[in-house]
Amino acid sequence: MAENNRAVQKLKEKFAASIIDVVEFRGEVTVTVAKAAIIDILLFLKHSLQFNQLTDLTAVDYLDKKEDRFMMVYQLLSIANKDRLRIKTAVTEADCSIPTATQVWKTANWLEREVFDLFGITFDKHPDQRRILMSDDWVGHPLRKDYPLQGPDREPYKGRLS
Repeated sequence: MAENNRAVQKLKEKFAASIIDVVEFRGEVTVTVAKAAIIDILLFLKHSLQFNQLTDLTAVDYLDKKEDRFMMVYQLLSIANKDRLRIKTAVTEADCSIPTATQVWKTANWLEREVFDLFGITFDKHPDQRRILMSDDWVGHPLRKDYPLQGPDREPYKGRLS
């Protein structure tokens, strides 16, 4: 029950206006929050609730399915409390940027670079925002749902057997 989760209760007490949704599914708790409060919420979770590890950070592309095209997803772990928490926040296509979480966890550096490279979401004040997987001259962001299946300016794959 997400409502009985201590972290959720504390988040609701401190950030009531920024909590958009709380969902529990198969024992996993997901809290959707306002983008404007993301860093304050992540700092609170780390320093006050002992979510000392960012285990993953990624994005989801909801092209034509939701008003806000992208959703940032932060997977957190509290080793001391043996607890996990997923934090999500929407990112619009028109303002495809979000503050960097490197100020909270240094491990966010490469994870945010991956999201930037593959989804095109930029991270404000990121210390080294550049491509990490694709070459510097690559055009586009391959995990966007409107990205061409064959890649930019390439002939369709016809097989290499002759």
